[in-house]
Amino acid sequence: MGSIVLVVRLVLADLRRHQVQAVMLLLAVIVATATMALGLSLRGVSDALYEQTRAATAGPDLVALTGETGPTATSTLASLTDAPEVVAHHGPYRVVYANLTSGDSLSSPVVVQGFAEKPAALNRPLVTSGQWVRPGGTVLERGFATALGVAVGDHVTIAGRSYPVVGIAVTAATSIYPWAAQIGPGGGPSDYSGLAWMTRSDARTLASSQQLPVTLAMDLKLRDPAATEAFIDARRVPTLRVNLHSWQFTAQQDMVILRNSQPILVIGSWLLSFLAVTGVAALAAGRAVEQTRRAGLLKAVGATPGLIAAVLLTEYLALALVGDALGLVIARLTVPAIASPTASRIGDAFGLGGAPVVTATVLAVVVAVLSTLRPTLRAMRTATVTALSATAHQPRHRPWLTALSALLPTPLLLGLRLMARRPGRAVLQACSTATTVISIVALLSLYAQSDRGYGLNGSSALPNLRGELDRRLMLAVTILLIVLAIVNTITFTWTTAMEARANMAIARTLGATPGQISAGLSTAQLLANLPGAIIGAPLGIGLFSLFSARNWTPPPSSWLLGAVLATLLTTAALTVLPARLAARRPVAQALSAETA
Repeated sequence: MGSIVLVVRLVLADLRRHQVQAVMLLLAVIVATATMALGLSLRGVSDALYEQTRAATAGPDLVALTGETGPTATSTLASLTDAPEVVAHHGPYRVVYANLTSGDSLSSPVVVQGFAEKPAALNRPLVTSGQWVRPGGTVLERGFATALGVAVGDHVTIAGRSYPVVGIAVTAATSIYPWAAQIGPGGGPSDYSGLAWMTRSDARTLASSQQLPVTLAMDLKLRDPAATEAFIDARRVPTLRVNLHSWQFTAQQDMVILRNSQPILVIGSWLLSFLAVTGVAALAAGRAVEQTRRAGLLKAVGATPGLIAAVLLTEYLALALVGDALGLVIARLTVPAIASPTASRIGDAFGLGGAPVVTATVLAVVVAVLSTLRPTLRAMRTATVTALSATAHQPRHRPWLTALSALLPTPLLLGLRLMARRPGRAVLQACSTATTVISIVALLSLYAQSDRGYGLNGSSALPNLRGELDRRLMLAVTILLIVLAIVNTITFTWTTAMEARANMAIARTLGATPGQISAGLSTAQLLANLPGAIIGAPLGIGLFSLFSARNWTPPPSSWLLGAVLATLLTTAALTVLPARLAARRPVAQALSAETA
């Protein structure tokens, strides 16, 4: 118990002394775990919303659709009800293909289903506003009505005839907006469509008066809902094309709108985690001498290597777990809006699920361990006497590098020497910059794609919801990555300046000006970031191509060049202030501190 109290007290004392590092790790873990949990939870939340909508609307287990009409098609669909697996059915009913125009002149394809005025026991759409169908009026599916901006009491024009909107409803018998059609006219492919309901007589009059395409549909309820695929395989009709859509297929179709959202969030969380590790590792490396001396003091008073490791690691692990908990809370509050970008489903999203929570927690622990593992091992392995007298890292003497750098301008010479002192940190900086450029290039590539709108003839008057969601998520992830990259750049510059203060002071005694010292510190960061910025552009294109359609369009070369140049210019600007502050430190003070 005494050891636990000692560890807690030492950790709290260290947190109070290094609050900036603690806040940085905490925020990095929050955004990384929240993004990871969001990405892994989309499938489960989407399925949960479908299940709740299906339960509230008596959704069918199977929907049978045929592109033909007439007695043969009707009798073929009706014959499906004779199967012993079928315990209830609804229909057949007409599905009419038409065009709809709202009062705001927004036009869209629409499928009109002819239903009875009294809701059936199976496929009973839930009215969320207004009332159910009545003669002369229409009910719009909620996702479709939301996209149109239409409410109860408004009028819409369907195939040239005006109808009042008497109600707004949801259903689980069709996919979410804009995939209500399920099949196209004649059983062919379907286009983006909304859904409307009318009375059977109104739907029949609409189709006959305007000579509109019509298909037939029937809803089936099975004795065993899990056996839908076996029923479909056993009931294929060779003489008449009948499409059988199971409830599992409909739930899977709901995920189409989230097809790119999951990789954006999951891969984004990996990139955020990497930036978190590099940033916190840079801070931890800057404290390596202090941590080693601290370990030496603990050894001197009898602490075991295990206790020292516990003291050094507990701080990071505790912050990571707190950040993980906050990130999971943020993900839980955010996931309903992301998992249901249309208003076609109802219900409350369930929790994140065990797998996303465990994965996000493991990610947080990995970030904490990787951030501090090397300094911890170094402190544990250093002998007590050596740790108590530890000094700054002494670089290797490289005569060829000295001869080469002597020919360069002073700022470039100082920058190269600083980078050569810490080649591992230079690699981390390059990787950090490459990570940021990858996300920026992927975002530019996404914006370079043209999406077919949901309006009539692909009009963008009704925007492509999937494309909009992808762009919003990619923009959010990129902004988070840029913020972490900015913090990392400042951290790298300040850490380098603090470690090199003695060398920079000596350079000033040999004639270097504070401006040259400041320029040298900035040059060191630019030299490390340059290869990362150059490599990040093609890597971003390659990453985007893995998750895009075959006919994707690469962004203009000017966009890529602008992203690389903007990254380097931003890096230079961010290093100016910490470099200038470090360069203004008096020479005598820097040398006396190093001697002490």
